[in-house]
This record gives sequence, structure tokens and C-alpha cells, in this order.
Amino acid sequence: MKASSCHFVLSGDSDYKHLAKVFPDLLGFFLKETDQMPEDEEVLHMFIELNVSDLDRNVKPEGYNRKGRMRMIFPLDRKEFYIRSTSRPAEVARVGERISEMLSAAGIEHDVEQNTVNGVR
Repeated sequence: MKASSCHFVLSGDSDYKHLAKVFPDLLGFFLKETDQMPEDEEVLHMFIELNVSDLDRNVKPEGYNRKGRMRMIFPLDRKEFYIRSTSRPAEVARVGERISEMLSAAGIEHDVEQNTVNGVR
């Protein structure tokens, strides 16, 4: 089954501030795996710094919501973030699995939900 989005819902005691320590690696992995790595390294550092600054203050960060193959979005309605692709649904599950592994390795409690063509899985 192909996923159109993969949601990482923070659970237990996990909060935005807990993402700060893993976010630089997580965003770097996401951008590299989706072939969206900025050519200018300073741009990557800017994305990381702005997001980590918000995470350190325990507020919703921007994520990576640029026009491209895949986006990393932090919605307003609950403590989660998700990745979404409009063109490559098979890639969402693969990248989502690795992101979940990174979160688990960092001790961040979360639940994973995938939206598929047939609904939520």
C-alpha cells in the first residue's frame, strides 16, 4: 500500500523541545533522501537554525514547507509533524520508517500514522 503522508505524533512526555537535539540530523536526512538538499550550505544551516531555535523554545517550528518533491510540515492542531509527497508515494513510507527510527533512537516517544490511498493506516 502506498502512503501519501506519514505522520509522527508526539506522545507520552515528548514535546517540541525534545526534537531539537535530533532535528539537524533529521532534516539533513530528509533533504538528502528526497534530493532537496540546498546547493548553498549556508541555506541548510539557516533552515536548521531557525527550526531548532523554535524547538528549543518548545514552539511549533516551520519545518520544510518549500515547493519540491516532499514537504515536512508541522500543523497547528496537534503536536506532530508529517512528511507528504505529491509525486512519489512509495518514497514516503521508506523515508518515514527511517525518521521514526531516528526519533526512537533519540528517545522521543511518538506514534506513526500513514495516510494511504484507501485512508489512514
